[in-house]
Amino acid sequence: MRTEQRDRVTDGWSRREWLQAAAGLTATGVLGRSSWAQPVVADVEKQLVVHTTVPHNAEAALNDLVGHWLTPVEHFFVRSHAPVPEVDLATFRVSVEGMVEQPLELSVGDLQEMPQTGTIATLTCAGNRRSEHSAVRTVAGVQWKEGAIGNAQWGGVRLADVLKRAGIKPGAKHIWFESIDQVKKGDDTFGFGGSIPIEKAMADHDGVPGALVTLRMNDQPLPPDHGYPVRMVVPGYVGARSVKWLGRIVVSDQPSPNHYLAGAYRVVTENTPLAWVESGPIYNYIMNSAICDPTAEAELRAGRATVRGYALPPGNGRTISKVEVSGDDGKTWQAANITGQNVPYCWVLWQASLPVTSATSELIVRATDSEGLVQPQTVPWNLKGYMFNAWHHVPVNVT
Repeated sequence: MRTEQRDRVTDGWSRREWLQAAAGLTATGVLGRSSWAQPVVADVEKQLVVHTTVPHNAEAALNDLVGHWLTPVEHFFVRSHAPVPEVDLATFRVSVEGMVEQPLELSVGDLQEMPQTGTIATLTCAGNRRSEHSAVRTVAGVQWKEGAIGNAQWGGVRLADVLKRAGIKPGAKHIWFESIDQVKKGDDTFGFGGSIPIEKAMADHDGVPGALVTLRMNDQPLPPDHGYPVRMVVPGYVGARSVKWLGRIVVSDQPSPNHYLAGAYRVVTENTPLAWVESGPIYNYIMNSAICDPTAEAELRAGRATVRGYALPPGNGRTISKVEVSGDDGKTWQAANITGQNVPYCWVLWQASLPVTSATSELIVRATDSEGLVQPQTVPWNLKGYMFNAWHHVPVNVT
């Protein structure tokens, strides 16, 4: 690979290259395969377990998922509520409006000219492990297993910098994000959306932005399935707050009225109007862990088994202090070795050599965070199957 090509991969596209893409020609001179400008990374063949095709919802096979601390795009889960929208970069703009001194209309080029930053953060669907809720009592929605999670490097502009450029009026409390996608729900069609508190939007914790107006994923332009050309990434929050295909930012004194904040993504155990109102939107994700290898019903030999998986700290800035595995129904626990980095807003990968015998019918994992909070053994069922984070059990056959 020539030096200039290597720089392009690691640094992302220049403004000139983005504008070439808008004309239907990529920086490498290869015509786009559709009427809109597709980044090179769109050609990566995804290796995912597909739940739905339109909209696209898919998760990684678990043994692929734990192969890398930074999840390759081909193994990064896809969560969508509508088809991928078509984009013309020549006319595309992100508007910034509402309670601001100076409304903005920002092109991709405008965003690239602002100070750039990057962060590594794990995204996870609030419905990750929903299928385990359904094993107790069926819940609607995509029946995610443990693979609706991924850890990536994100690049772009601090949301705080965008808001400072627009100027925030007194009394502002929430920042809305609205997508250019088109969700069909009953007789209505609207863009996916949500909001975050302004304190989160303006936060900068140990160099990690509270929220990032994102242009790049793993040092490449965003793939279409992951929000090309611009998306939000909100470290520590469930994936629903990291709105893809961003088209509009609104500064307000109220939370977003969008269905996906005002009426969905809430943990509710009783289907009553009061329960829905009292529950409140989900923001931070919670501590979780999963065994990814061996997979369910694997054939193991008695002796020692290599067990691998991930653990996710809660999204409030804590880290993982300990991961433990058991092969005797939780009677005894063995500490696993944490591999890779262990930093806030990111998962850890772990590995253990665990004794197994003919009496071993399942493997179990649990995690502990840096404040001593232990992952719960069980969790209550809820109507939407969100935030399942009980100990993870994997049935195995030992001979």
